[in-house]
Order: sequence, then structure tokens, then C-alpha cells
Amino acid sequence: MALFAVFQTTFFLTLLSLRTYQSEVLAERLPLTPVSLKVSTNSTRQSLHLQWTVHNLPYHQELKMVFQIQISRIETSNVIWVGNYSTTVKWNQVLHWSWESELPLECATHFVRIKSLVDDAKFPEPNFWSNWSSWEEVSVQDSTGQDILFVFPKDKLVEEGTNVTICYVSRNIQNNVSCYLEGKQIHGEQLDPHVTAFNLNSVPFIRNKGTNIYCEASQGNVSEGMKGIVLFVSKVLEEPKDFSCETEDFKTLHCTWDPGTDTALGWSKQPSQSYTLFESFSGEKKLCTHKNWCNWQITQDSQETYNFTLIAENYLRKRSVNILFNLTHRVYLMNPFSVNFENVNATNAIMTWKVHSIRNNFTYLCQIELHGEGKMMQQYNVSIKVNGEYFLSELEPATEYMARVRCADASHFWKWSEWSGQNFTTLEAAPSEAPDVWRIVSLEPGNHTVTLFWKPLSKLHANGKILFYNVVVENLDKPSSSELHSIPAPANSTKLILDRCSYQICVIANNSVGASPASVIVISADPENKEVEEERIAGTEGGFSLSWKPQPGDVIGYVVDWCDHTQDVLGDFQWKNVGPNTTSTVISTDAFRPGVRYDFRIYGLSTKRIACLLEKKTGYSQELAPSDNPHVLVDTLTSHSFTLSWKDYSTESQPGFIQGYHVYLKSKARQCHPRFEKAVLSDGSECCKYKIDNPEEKALIVDNLKPESFYEFFITPFTSAGEGPSATFTKVTTPDEHSSMLIHILLPMVFCVLLIMVMCYLKSQWIKETCYPDIPDPYKSSILSLIKFKENPHLIIMNVSDCIPDAIEVVSKPEGTKIQFLGTRKSLTETELTKPNYLYLLPTEKNHSGPGPCICFENLTYNQAASDSGSCGHVPVSPKAPSMLGLMTSPENVLKALEKNYMNSLGEIPAGETSLNYVSQLASPMFGDKDSLPTNPVEAPHCSEYKMQMAVSLRLALPPPTENSSLSSITLLDPGEHYC
Repeated sequence: MALFAVFQTTFFLTLLSLRTYQSEVLAERLPLTPVSLKVSTNSTRQSLHLQWTVHNLPYHQELKMVFQIQISRIETSNVIWVGNYSTTVKWNQVLHWSWESELPLECATHFVRIKSLVDDAKFPEPNFWSNWSSWEEVSVQDSTGQDILFVFPKDKLVEEGTNVTICYVSRNIQNNVSCYLEGKQIHGEQLDPHVTAFNLNSVPFIRNKGTNIYCEASQGNVSEGMKGIVLFVSKVLEEPKDFSCETEDFKTLHCTWDPGTDTALGWSKQPSQSYTLFESFSGEKKLCTHKNWCNWQITQDSQETYNFTLIAENYLRKRSVNILFNLTHRVYLMNPFSVNFENVNATNAIMTWKVHSIRNNFTYLCQIELHGEGKMMQQYNVSIKVNGEYFLSELEPATEYMARVRCADASHFWKWSEWSGQNFTTLEAAPSEAPDVWRIVSLEPGNHTVTLFWKPLSKLHANGKILFYNVVVENLDKPSSSELHSIPAPANSTKLILDRCSYQICVIANNSVGASPASVIVISADPENKEVEEERIAGTEGGFSLSWKPQPGDVIGYVVDWCDHTQDVLGDFQWKNVGPNTTSTVISTDAFRPGVRYDFRIYGLSTKRIACLLEKKTGYSQELAPSDNPHVLVDTLTSHSFTLSWKDYSTESQPGFIQGYHVYLKSKARQCHPRFEKAVLSDGSECCKYKIDNPEEKALIVDNLKPESFYEFFITPFTSAGEGPSATFTKVTTPDEHSSMLIHILLPMVFCVLLIMVMCYLKSQWIKETCYPDIPDPYKSSILSLIKFKENPHLIIMNVSDCIPDAIEVVSKPEGTKIQFLGTRKSLTETELTKPNYLYLLPTEKNHSGPGPCICFENLTYNQAASDSGSCGHVPVSPKAPSMLGLMTSPENVLKALEKNYMNSLGEIPAGETSLNYVSQLASPMFGDKDSLPTNPVEAPHCSEYKMQMAVSLRLALPPPTENSSLSSITLLDPGEHYC
């Protein structure tokens, strides 16, 4: 016991002595200065890494201390950063701390120093800072090389929107250095003569392969070199969105998320962000191989609650999201399968399907949708165990439907499965509604022409494909008489020619199942010739608003039909049925076009279904300005007026109702005539304007004009929408005052001359025959048909050398003309030639004997007197022959003399003294001596040879005969002697 007391006393004394020592040590305030400061650099991260220790720290003592760190740049006095670092310091512990520089470390020299402060409750107050450690210098420029120009940092990786500082280091301060960011020059701050820094605020993402920055050094105009860097700007890593996990078989969890923007960069600088799935209850982790989904295997233990953390990470930062759920609440079923339809008819069908079983006694909630004509028509929900079935009713006949089904967990609904569906078509049924029928009746002599129209039944009422239409025409005056016309679909009109009786027409639509109800219309025997005045109406954007007076008597309804005014009625004919208690309606359709005129007719239907025309209306849904201008003619141009007319201009084909015309007139005087007013055209020019309010007035007399003046005019129609198109002005000049008088004189003269020329042309043949008849053509003489040539049967006309002249007939007028013959110088007085004398050239051949044929004929053109007397052929001669003059010459000389002296004698014979008788004869030998003539007439036999024809003047002089010439006699015969 005493030993224990001694030991206890010793322990307390020792403890007391230690406490006393500790108090003494702390009371001495020993300095705890940081020592052994070392600074290293990391150029990639642009950071300084510091490490140091604290001396004089008690053995196994831990103290809370604060270290203040100063960092200077370029010079120790240029402090750029001051900060405190707090930590618990142990005995002999090496401390570490890092600082990241905005400016690349290669751009400037840095200095670091540190001091400490004890911040522990064990130390009494007041606390004090230790002394500063010595400056530690950090320089990286010495390791950059000996190039003239450098740009830093190299291949830096930053996020989009970060502030970045770059710099260049130039070894030669004489160089002028310019720097560019993607080709655009940037300006910086000079840190020292060799270094300039550039602050880039909120750098943008430009491309995956980085942003180009380069600097160029030059001295004068000489380039000293170029250096550049690539700044890699990454998209900001986003937090995963829509993170969710679910199961479809309680074996695998399928987790999905939206990764957001991909932060991958080119040149393998940074890959796409990675995703890791961590489950906190089990402590398991899995690196996902896909960017937006990952599978997690469910163990067979009883774990039903899961807490997942999804971590997204790249080189610059991390992002994470968390989810906590119960497994049974995240069931996503597989699609239903084996979807079929049974007992399908026109209006009903049974739909069946199956689902995948995942657990026993699992209840499924299934949803059914029925689609038709591109839209959802019905939706139903049903609970099932394994197999599903549903009865679809109220379906339309001959309609294609699409039915689909999807299922989910009925106990804990999470989401629907994918759809599974199938198409089916119901059967056809008979049409359920009568066609909508209307007609157009036109009267023709003795009959009605009825054009029947009907609208195709809608799919809702057709109940199948319409195959044909039956048109039954029944004569109401003869009930036993009816006709059936079958019109194949898709025709919607037919034309019927009916007599002037009343008819009932029924139209029935037919498909493969049956016929529709009949649509009935009645055509009255009375012609629809009621005169109804047409009323103009104005349309709006909503269509045409029509109203009418109610028909007296009982009506079952009204019909409004319409068509395009300018087109065939069959091409654009429409109608609308209106109830009996309605006297107004709005016709609205997308078919109405601006600038098109539409005609409307309103009919009332009696209880006997007979239509009666009530009103006519016409109008435009939107009037437009006229599409063209009239072609204007200038009539009755005088010195003081002219008339403008455009009779051929049609107002019916215009895109609006023509309300009138504007007449524009220009003149050099620039003064408007009466009825005209000043106007300014679109081009700013001034003119005179006259307004015609009557669209049917298509002529205008412009008067009070000046002679020999220049005018321009332009006429354009106008509607409620405006005028017609702009066009050029037509020029006209008024004549002077005297030109009209001259025209009044010249026109009748020209007309008379033209009339005379026409008359002369029409009577040209008569004038020619009267004034200068044609000379007969010897080649066409009828005498040639009587001649038969012995020697040459092909000879038609004899040559001059073949002609032997027989006689010359001289016909003398009773003016006392004398005829001299050169051979005898004997004259024949007027008393001797009171009757026609004939001069014969007779053949003198001695050996010639016997009568010869002789034929003579006259050319009445040269001997009008002979023509009047009708002398030709043989002329009887009195017994007393006159004295004869004989002239002996050869036939050749006679012919030559005749030809020569005939031409000479034409100028010597006075007009009216002597006429020539043109004689044609055959050679006729005479009996007896050549100096004598026969006293008896010689019968003229048929001529065998044709002799030369000639006309001989009475003043013809024959040359004297020669000794060698052949003898021929020229014998002058008295009247009454015959000749041949």
C-alpha cells in the first residue's frame, strides 16, 4: 500500500513538472518559421508546386497553423498574389501546396516566399507571424530554346467561356510583333521589353480541332519569323438529364439518360466524356460503354430498393446525378403480340392479343386505340391476366381501320409498353342515303334537253364502292311509259332528251351489296321561260351572301346553283340545297377565284318537286382591275375634231364589272378642253382626263381642236378595283382647214376614174373588135382544107416563088380616080370605073390549053365595099369588053414589082380614093391568044393549086418587060365581065 502511495506521488510530481515545462516553452514564443522551401513547375497545368517544413516544432506535437504565401512576377516587388493556407502541422512533416497561374509560366520569372502563424488554442494570445522565408525564384524561359520568337501556352485545354491569357516572348526587342486570333489581330499588354501578354475573355468554341493563334515578328518590311499555338476549347460538360432505370423481366435494369453535348476534341486532345454507374447500397460500380444507356444485372437476393449515382467525367470536370427507386415500381413491359381480328362484318369485329408473362398473378392494364381515316376514333382500357380480347362495335361499312394495343403494370403503373397493331377492313353494306341530284333544262324545238347532275355519295353513306347509277325516267302523262338508264361510275351527269310532257326522274346509286334510296326530281311540261332580271352582287373573302324573297305557296326547299360565267356550265357546275324556312345563305368554297365572275340562280321546289326559277344573281368574289385596254379607232378626222371608237371591246370577259372608261388626252397647249379635267399620271406627267360612266358608251367625239395640231390619247376601262394596265399614248394630228375641201373634190374624181377603168376592163373585148379587129391568120384559113397538093401533100402555105399571079382586082370609088399603067401611060377615068374593075394577071404559056380551075376570095378587112356587095368568085362580064392593056412580063418580075410598088404606093394614095380587094386565086390557064380575053364566062372548076395572096394598089406601076421574061398578060376587065 505504501509502495502504491509512493508511485502515485512520483507520477503526479512528474506530470506536474512536464506541464510546467510546456508552459515555459510556450511562454518563450519560439518562432516556427517555414524552411526548406522548394518550388517546382508544371507547364501543362501552368502551376507552381510548393513544399516546405516547419522547424522548432515540438516532438510529436500537432499544431494548427496558417501559412501566408506571396507570389511576385518579374520582380520581387511586383506582388501579384497573396493568400493563406491553413492546415494541421505535425513534427517533421513536409507540407505541399499548388498555385495555378493565369499567365503561362514561360512568359515571366516568378518569386515565392512564405511565413507562418500558429492558430491553435494551445497557444496563449496574442499570436504573431513568423519571419518571411527568403524569395525562391522560378524561371522557365531558360529551357525554351534559342529561337527569336515564342508563343505560350502550348496546346492548352480549356472550357468554353473561360478567360485565357497568352503571351509571346521576343528575343530581339527591335522586332515588331503582331498577333492574330483566327486571322483577326489582337492587342495585349507589354510586361517587359521582351514579353507581351494577351487576355482572351470568354473564349468561344470554334471547332473540334482547336482555335489557331499565331504571332509574326518583323523588322521593317522584312519578316523575321512566325510562331503559333492551338488553343483547345472544349464544350462545357453538362449534367446528365432524364436519368431513369426500369426493368421488363426483373432480371436486368436498363438505365438511360440524355448525355447532352459531346465534349470530345480532335487530335486526341480530349475523348468523349465517360459515364460510371455506382449503386450505393451494394457499393458496386460499373463503367458504362455507351454514352446514353447502361444495363445493370439484378441479383437474386431480396434487394428491391436501389440508389444509383451516374457520374459524367472528362479531363476538365465531373458531373453527377442520383436516383432512388423501388424495383417493383419500375416495370416496363414488352410489346403485346399475336394481335388478330375475328368475326369481322360491316359494323363489328373482335380483337384478340397476348402479353409476355413476367410473374405469377401479375395483372396487366391494356389500352386499345381504333384509328380510321388518319385519326383516332375510339379508345378503351381493359385489365387482363395473360390473353386479351375486346369487342369493337359501331364501325362503318367498307372502311379500313387500324387497331393497336399496349400494356402496363396495373398495380404500380410506370409507363406503357410499345404499341402492337394490325389493320382490318369491314364488309360493305347497301348505300344509306339518296344521291344529291339537280338538273339544267334547256328548250329546243319540240322537246326538253335535261342535263342531270348528281354528287358522289360520301364514304360515310356509300358503304362501299359505287359501281353504277340507275336513272329511271317516267312519263307522268303516260304512267305506263318509263325508261331505265344505267350510268357506270364514276360518271356524275347524263343528258336526256324528252318531249314536252311532264317527267319524273329517279336516280339510284348501287354497290355490290344493294341500292340506295331514290332521289326524285320532276320536269314540268311547262317551259321554264320566266324572265328574271339579273342582279349584280359583290363577294367577300368569306364567299357570296345571297338572299331572296320567299316563294308564295308551299315549298319543300330552295336550290342555289352557280357556275363560272365564262366557262362551260358542265365543267364547273355546283349547287346547294337550302331548307324551306330559309331565304338566305352564304356560298363559300375554296374554288372561288379572284377576278372570276360567277352566275347564281335560285329555285324554289314545290311539294311536287317542280323547280321554279326565282332570282338570278352574278358577281365576283373579288374584283380586279381590267386585264386589257380597248383597241381604239380614230374616225372622222377633221381640222377641229376627231372621233374615238372601241366598239369591239368586250366587257364580259374582264375580271370585274366595267363601270366606265377614262379618256386621257395630251396636247402641246397643255390646256384642257371642255368636259376634260386635269390629271396627273403615275409617271408624274400632266394630261387631261374625261370620264365616261356608261360602260356601253364606246365612242367619244373630241372637238374644239386646232388645225394642224398634235394630240395624244389613251383610253382605259376601270372597275371598282382600279384602271386597266398602263399603255402608250396614240398620236394623231389634225389636218388644215383646206385639206378637207380638197378631199371632197379628189375623192369623186378618183371614183369616176376607177369606174371608167372598170368599165373599160369589162368591155375590153368589144372595144378591141370595134376599134382594131384581129388580122386573119392565113395558117388558120378554112380554104386550106380544100387544097390537095400533088407534089407535096404536107405543104400547107405556098412560098412566094410558087405563086403565079393570075389577076389583080382593082376596086375604084366614084371619086374619079385615075389609074396609070407604066407600060402604056393610059388612064382610066371615073366614067370608065363606075363599077368595080378587075385587073387580071393571066398566064401566057403558049402550049397551055384547056380550062383550068380558079378560085378567088376576098379579105373583107381591106375591102368593105366588096364585103357589102358580097362579090366573090366569078363575076359576070358584059359582051362588050373594054379595051385591054397588055403587059408582058415574067411572073417573078411582076411579083417583085408588086411587092416593091405596093409599099411605095401606100403613101401616095389619098384616103378614101381607092380601096383594095384582097384576092386569092389558083392558076387558071385561058383559051386563045394571050392578047385576047374570052368573051364567055368561064366555069370555074375546083382549084388544084393555091397561089400567093396579095393586095395591089391601083397606083401600082409595073416595070417594063424584058426580053428574057416570061409573058403574062394584064387585062383590065369592064364591069360585067367575069374573072377567075
